[in-house]
Amino acid sequence: MNSSIIVFSEEPKRIIYPLSFAYLLKSKLGENLVAITLDSEIKDEIINKGIDELVLIKKRALLDQYTTILKDEITNKNIKYIIGSSSNNDNDIISRIAAYLNIPLFTDVYQIEINNENLILTRKVFGGKAVSKISINKEEQIALTVSAKKLDIELKSKTKIRYIEELPVSNVTFEKVEKKALSGVDISQAEIVIGVGRGFKQKEDLKLAEELASLINAQIGCSRPVAADYKWLPEDRWIGISGKIIKPNLYFAIGISGAPQHIGGIQDSKIIVALDKEKSASIFNYADYCIVADLYQFLPVLINKIKERKTK
Repeated sequence: MNSSIIVFSEEPKRIIYPLSFAYLLKSKLGENLVAITLDSEIKDEIINKGIDELVLIKKRALLDQYTTILKDEITNKNIKYIIGSSSNNDNDIISRIAAYLNIPLFTDVYQIEINNENLILTRKVFGGKAVSKISINKEEQIALTVSAKKLDIELKSKTKIRYIEELPVSNVTFEKVEKKALSGVDISQAEIVIGVGRGFKQKEDLKLAEELASLINAQIGCSRPVAADYKWLPEDRWIGISGKIIKPNLYFAIGISGAPQHIGGIQDSKIIVALDKEKSASIFNYADYCIVADLYQFLPVLINKIKERKTK
């Protein structure tokens, strides 16, 4: 029986990231590739492009239901690698499958190299402050989740499509359902992002950042406290290891001190500009341009200068 690579994401638009790494492994090792995700228009983008079998789930499910589906799919298959994205839900589901199979799990992998008989996995650790390289035998069965990084690899294949119509029974009991506040904007795809933090004294003051964003065609993101604690912005604007991983051409952090979990979400940005009134703010250690100033004094001046330039 040929060995297989299983790729899964409960969010269809995120499956392109683990697929990219699976394409690399398939191109070098010749494994069978099976992708599993929710049925959506994404199938038109990935069909016949390296995937041997595409399993589409017709209804959105709960985490334990996705886990059961994956368990059913891997039963009686010779699985070599199981790959998911680094979203919170995918990390949860893939870790359950790794425990079920009793195999090693490596999270937030952003680079895979094949060196003779070994795979070299590179991942960020300690909130992005260090890099870990792990060498494992390429024949070893492993599970991994990968960062939001699309590799430039194209493959051709004839894809067989199969649908899962009915969901397995869930063990979850509902007590209440609360709708999660979302902005409808995917900041991980933005070319310019302005991040706002606790340097802003109140929610109304975010209008300064919003005005600047409108002038430079940027999207607004935030640090964890702004979304999780203060509830000033929806959680899909939260930047960091536990939120969105971004890699814009320009990231402008305003009033953000630079906690490790936030740095882990921005360090792939091409240019980082940081504005904070504290000289010792740790974000300055990662910024290309550092501005030590009070945001309430600096931003109005910057906004006016940009407006003057636009009117000339």
